[in-house]
Amino acid sequence: MELRDFWGKSSKSWLFLILLFIASFGFYSNVFNWIPRWRQREVSQSCEAHHLQGQRESPPLSEGDCYPDTCRVPRVPRRVDVLLMTPWFAPIIWDGTYDSAILDAQFRNTTIGLTVFAIKKYVVFLKLFLETAEKYFMVGHRVIYYILTDRPADVPQIPLQEGRRVVILKVRNYTRWQDVSLHRMEMISNFSQQRFLHEVDYLVSADVDMKFSDHVGVEILSSLFGTLHPGFYASDRQRFTYERRPLSQAYIPEDEGDFYYAGGFFGGSVAEVYRLTTACHQAMVVDKANGIEAVWHEESHLNKYLLYHKPTKVLSPEYVWDERMLRKPPYLRRLRYVAVPKNHAQIRSR
Repeated sequence: MELRDFWGKSSKSWLFLILLFIASFGFYSNVFNWIPRWRQREVSQSCEAHHLQGQRESPPLSEGDCYPDTCRVPRVPRRVDVLLMTPWFAPIIWDGTYDSAILDAQFRNTTIGLTVFAIKKYVVFLKLFLETAEKYFMVGHRVIYYILTDRPADVPQIPLQEGRRVVILKVRNYTRWQDVSLHRMEMISNFSQQRFLHEVDYLVSADVDMKFSDHVGVEILSSLFGTLHPGFYASDRQRFTYERRPLSQAYIPEDEGDFYYAGGFFGGSVAEVYRLTTACHQAMVVDKANGIEAVWHEESHLNKYLLYHKPTKVLSPEYVWDERMLRKPPYLRRLRYVAVPKNHAQIRSR
């Protein structure tokens, strides 16, 4: 049989088979496309049922419980009125930018040290400082308050929550308040090596003439954090009060600088705080040998260090504020750590 005779006689059969194949392919293609959609609806319905059932029957979770929930994705409101990230991709912490429940679970086995200097008459601020810290600072977490003072007998006794305690560290007095300020870095460095490294996971350094007025929790914790100075948050760097004299180790050129950080609230892991305070103290020793004192003392050296050793987290001015000196802007939703009214001349005298 010739080939053309074969094709001629079989053309109808071949056409039928081709049409049957096309129809079958279309049917199964639709089935395969439909299966994922059906499975997606089934999972969605299962999640809704699980959520409703959990609302009715699931027992409350304990503080330490934490497990993946495929039905719930935590949502943190996005803010568009403030800067949320530094140029080196470190987060800037504002109200509404984190989930406290997730972070509390993440840091549930963490111990935080809070260092505060109460030298000479500054001991009068301790009672309010500790009382407000117990109400707002790291609530639900282990805390050691390290009180560095020349007057241990004047440290007030404050009722403490479970897992929190006060440790008094006796330090020497200095005639000038500037010397007290300059030696803070040295003392934190020394005690970090002697005991902080062995007792706590994170260390926070705070001014004593302040009070906590709202939640300050583990959202601040990171390897190294600094706090934006409230007086310079909205300013360009030409207005920052950096040390501008080249002779000082705290010197920052006019064309350099990211932010201006407050000296009254900084911290991080104990190892990073040890590196920071050691470097600042060594720079102050050089300055003293050269007969120069940085314009804002340890704060000037802190800013120099954080310029070249970028913090891994930056706290917004919510974490340091002075209600008497500054008007609260609309983007500042909460005031967490605020200055206490005082007579500087009287407090700084002997």
